[in-house]
Amino acid sequence: MSSMNQTRRKRPQGPSRKTRGKNTGNRGRDNQVIPHPPQLPSYGITRDVRLRFQATAAAQQAFTFQNLLDCILIATGATAVFDLFEGVRLNSIEMWVIAALGTPATLTCIFDGLTVGAMGDQKTHTDTSMGVEPAHVKARPDRLTQAGQFQPSSTAVAFRLDTPAGTVIDVSMSFRQPMLSQAVAAQNVAVGATTGAVYYRGLDGKTTALTNYPVIGADSVI
Repeated sequence: MSSMNQTRRKRPQGPSRKTRGKNTGNRGRDNQVIPHPPQLPSYGITRDVRLRFQATAAAQQAFTFQNLLDCILIATGATAVFDLFEGVRLNSIEMWVIAALGTPATLTCIFDGLTVGAMGDQKTHTDTSMGVEPAHVKARPDRLTQAGQFQPSSTAVAFRLDTPAGTVIDVSMSFRQPMLSQAVAAQNVAVGATTGAVYYRGLDGKTTALTNYPVIGADSVI
């Protein structure tokens, strides 16, 4: 036992907690390389928005990327309005409609853009109501199509709708405002706008008085 104790006492002792790391040339974390600031992905602004519209009359209509960007505007004068964002990506379209007096009601959505550089997936999404349960369609464009990617304002068709009167339409979009950008004027001028105010328009980009698809639930319409 005595020889074992002597062996233990002869083992070199490490620095105590109080002196560990002092004057040893190794200060632990203090000697680590300081990392450079992380990369910034973008100074641009991207915002996901779900807007609700309602068809005031039965219609078959094509909607362009210009129409979608004209849904949210900012006024620079009484008649001058500009798109609040400069790029839009269509995420999904969801629609509901009730059959009237036993007459079937059919909803149809087609991502059939045929413009070069803005092709759709050509898929048709449709449903028919024949009772008290509403017809319901929820459709998404393929991500590998231009309709499912960010697009600037243009007359290229994003999708087509065939909707009876009273159809409720939810359009989910991602809006983007890049850092290097220039505001794009809306297709249709305004009347009596307040400078600096943000306004909403119909799904077809027309004024509230002229659109067949007015926005629902927005107070600032023009």
